[in-house]
Amino acid sequence: MISVADALQTVLNASKRLPPVTVPLHDALGKVLAQDVHAPDPLPPYPASLKDGYAVVAADGPGEYPIVTESRAGNDGLGVTITPGTVAYVTTGGPIPDGADAVVQVEDTEKVDNASDEPKRVKILVKTTKGNDIRPVGVDIEKDAIVLTAGERLGASEIGLLATVGVTMVKVYPAPSVAVLSTGDELVEPTTGQLNRGQPSPPPLLLDPMQIRDSNRAMLLAAAVQHQCKVLDLGIAKDDEECQGRILDKAFASGINILLTSGGVSMGDKDFIKPLLEKRGKVHFNKELSIFQVCMKPGKPLTFAEIDFQSSESKILAFGLPGNPVSSLVCFHLFVVPALRQLAGWTNPHQLRVQARLQQPIKTDPFRPEYHRATVVWNDNDGTGSPGFVAESTGQQRSSRLLSMKSANALLEFPATGSVVSAGTPVSAIIISDLRSMAFGKNHISPDSAFALPGIKSHKITTDSSGDAEFRVAILTVSDTVAMGAGPDRSGPRAVSVINSSSERLGGARVVATAVVPDDVPKIQNILRRWSDIEQMDLVITLVVLNCLPFCFAKQGGTGFTSRDVTPEATKELIEKETPGLLHVMMQESLKVTPTAMLSRSTAGIRGSTLIINMPGNPNAVAECMEALLPALKHGLKQLRGDKREKHPRHVPHAEAVPANVWEQSYKLATGGSDVSCSCCE
Repeated sequence: MISVADALQTVLNASKRLPPVTVPLHDALGKVLAQDVHAPDPLPPYPASLKDGYAVVAADGPGEYPIVTESRAGNDGLGVTITPGTVAYVTTGGPIPDGADAVVQVEDTEKVDNASDEPKRVKILVKTTKGNDIRPVGVDIEKDAIVLTAGERLGASEIGLLATVGVTMVKVYPAPSVAVLSTGDELVEPTTGQLNRGQPSPPPLLLDPMQIRDSNRAMLLAAAVQHQCKVLDLGIAKDDEECQGRILDKAFASGINILLTSGGVSMGDKDFIKPLLEKRGKVHFNKELSIFQVCMKPGKPLTFAEIDFQSSESKILAFGLPGNPVSSLVCFHLFVVPALRQLAGWTNPHQLRVQARLQQPIKTDPFRPEYHRATVVWNDNDGTGSPGFVAESTGQQRSSRLLSMKSANALLEFPATGSVVSAGTPVSAIIISDLRSMAFGKNHISPDSAFALPGIKSHKITTDSSGDAEFRVAILTVSDTVAMGAGPDRSGPRAVSVINSSSERLGGARVVATAVVPDDVPKIQNILRRWSDIEQMDLVITLVVLNCLPFCFAKQGGTGFTSRDVTPEATKELIEKETPGLLHVMMQESLKVTPTAMLSRSTAGIRGSTLIINMPGNPNAVAECMEALLPALKHGLKQLRGDKREKHPRHVPHAEAVPANVWEQSYKLATGGSDVSCSCCE
């Protein structure tokens, strides 16, 4: 298989810039300039005032002066000369009359009341300097200066510049024209109301063909239009080689630059697109070269060809995209978009890449690099306590599941390792849509300045359902390293993910706040007091992250024996009731993984109506401890709310329980006896 990088380079090598065309100014938006643009005139073309005020002779200084003319942005004041001892009223952008060499703003003057038949006068209150508040000729743009260079993409401001210098016809590279074809006997138009599902038809009782609505064609046409392409809809072609060949020839003869087909590019006996392209041009990813497929997930069966057609001025690029809708659209973004840009004259056709931190752990494919659909936004806290991009998966990543592309503005690049990439890990994200301001379905973090405390990076988490959360949870990461920005917070985002994904088992608990503090007792206690006494959280979990290199687990971070392991002390001084059972369960779970867990000095307890639990900072340990505590936490939180009747779901009322001599059972078990009165003790 060929790598994605090599496949893309092949596509770009074949993608030649289209010949430039000249278009009216209003049609140039979004296109790439094909030649330099010079300014025929200076800007401003005359000395102009920067402010509303009075044009003066600077040497006159403060005093009372007659107003001899008014010069607004137009023809007012032309032919009038300012002499010493006179002034002219000017507006912003208005020409400076001859003889004046400075402007005094209106705020530094006073009107003088005089008779209606006398000339207007004004009092200048300040001394000014020569050239003050005057734009000299050509100060913004000099005559013959290059204002735009070939290769620049024309946005709104560039259109404004072209208008400024009087360019109304613009030489640009045209947008490519794209034809889109769907293939498959099973496809029907989206307008089809009732789909066949293989039911028997009337005599002679043949089965109707299975049907699905064609989503790829509408999707790819829309994607091409988004990139300003002219589009040609070729419809649906049945799995018939001759029929598909006629449609391709007609499309090539229409003058298109790019052909997009979906389906018919795999290994089936009805997959005709690849052999049809081979008859009409050069297929780059083919069997003979032993690189029949592209090493990627999704999108492995991608086909790319160059077509020489007699009526075409240049070669036509043909992309045989996979039939699965997600694979088709992912291949469009990875290969077709750079080709479109190259044809349209872009100097850099590649998609934007950014680094984003994962909101949840993601398992990678062991065999092929994966392009994982995700939503990427800028966040005031990317999990390290500093601003940055964060990425949230769109969920199940099956190539047939188009829902995984909904709201996705990025493809996360994962190498083929087969391992789990933990939450908080920075990964490469290819941006495929606008980086806009949007809230995640969960775990979107925004700054909370209402309770700003020195040395504490605190945030509230707003979710679609946080206002309805039955129990409100806060996550505190304790780490000198993370608080200083010297390392990532991998535990905090993992804890948020674990809690929210277990919301139902926790009786509707949701994380609504996070914070990062250094290993400092007063700062730890400040945030714990705030969350328990002021904000009255139901559950506070502290995560004590190791202040050392990653994967160095020689000690229990933050709750161990070093001088900076102060979280237990900070917590013990605040709690009013201890909950040793929770610590016992966490210790049992941790000892299954490492014997060093016995060094932990974690504490847990209740302050007011808030349960506070110290947990280890290892992201995996967070998940393990939470899983162990889940069976009891829901009931404990309800009891803190005052519901003393809360019982285990399998609790049997005492009045209905079968009588049993518990002491007898215990004695028999301890002495090895077998005569027990309850089957559960056997």
